[in-house]
Amino acid sequence: MAFSLDKLLVIGISSRALFNLEAEEAIYQKQGLEAYRQHQLANENAILKPGAGFSLVKALLKLNSLATDQRITEVVVMSRNSSETSLRIFNSIEHYQLDITRAALSGGASLAPYLKAFNVSLFLSLHEDDVQAATDSGVASALLYKMPENAVDLEQIRIAFDGDAVIFSDESERIYQEQGVEAFEQHERQNAKRPLPEGPFAPLLMALSYLQNNFKTADGTAFPLRTALVTARSSPAHERVIRTLRAWNITIDETFFMGGVNKSAILEAFKPHMFFDDQHGHCSHASMVVPTGRVLSKQPIA
Repeated sequence: MAFSLDKLLVIGISSRALFNLEAEEAIYQKQGLEAYRQHQLANENAILKPGAGFSLVKALLKLNSLATDQRITEVVVMSRNSSETSLRIFNSIEHYQLDITRAALSGGASLAPYLKAFNVSLFLSLHEDDVQAATDSGVASALLYKMPENAVDLEQIRIAFDGDAVIFSDESERIYQEQGVEAFEQHERQNAKRPLPEGPFAPLLMALSYLQNNFKTADGTAFPLRTALVTARSSPAHERVIRTLRAWNITIDETFFMGGVNKSAILEAFKPHMFFDDQHGHCSHASMVVPTGRVLSKQPIA
């Protein structure tokens, strides 16, 4: 009987997001594909250092060892490398004892068509074109920033989200951008009891909430998983958020209504394995203290 990915939380991650391949990327950009190929073949036994998405992947894979009788998560390395140049990636996976056995190596072709084939719930990459294509195909995706030097690796799995255009749709965000804060606040007051539409990361949050509520470790305790909402919203726009999460039957462990205050200090205190936001300015500041991924907007269909 074939192995099914249908009921698993599947993370697709590029090799450059999983491991630090910045030197190799520079070789490719400056010297071309053949120079990159020769470098990878010559260094295939040299272990790569962790990349921007390494800590999140390691943390999520830990859920499998905690579950009593079934797999919870699956990670698929999704790379534009060919199989010939990918052996170094697999050697590094083995070195760090990561429970990753599946890969999609497209040999330079777009990865987007293979995301749904692997039932990918979240795609992480440092290549904007791949993230944009994944976003346009309807898969929750994030463009990762370089890993901060002081990143910590906590035992408890921690993931933080922005609200509008990430967990929720960008409907209210567009009103703020186009009409200003007063129009935004008036709109949120008028619609306080109407749940916000789902954003691209709503299914991921729902999946994490399901894991928190329905799975126990071998000793009977809840999974060590904690979520946070860190949003620029404040009163009076807070009510709609609270009612929306209630309507979705989701409890976020920690919620911060920042009211425009810089998010970095809160994120540094929460210490997430990854923070997802849609604004480059927020991501740029956050990436100095915690691993960060930017959520792109869908491109309009021509």
